[in-house]
Amino acid sequence: MMWGNGSMGWSWGFGLLAIAGVAVLIYVIVRFLSNKSASDDTRSAPRQADSASARRILEERFARGELTAEQLRDQLRVLEEGR
Repeated sequence: MMWGNGSMGWSWGFGLLAIAGVAVLIYVIVRFLSNKSASDDTRSAPRQADSASARRILEERFARGELTAEQLRDQLRVLEEGR
């Protein structure tokens, strides 16, 4: 029995395992970056909806008397500047 020569098989196995690990890491990084850029593209539509709902909330607070007319105008101006 020659155990010294059999260890060469293990080194090939670890080498293949390392290559597979690097490939998986690259795949995960690419998927993460592609999902991030895709979500950046879809943020413009919800932003308009958020602005409309923020405006509605401000108008409701004004109707309940929580805001003065001046505060309402200031907040609406801030919303318009953010677009």
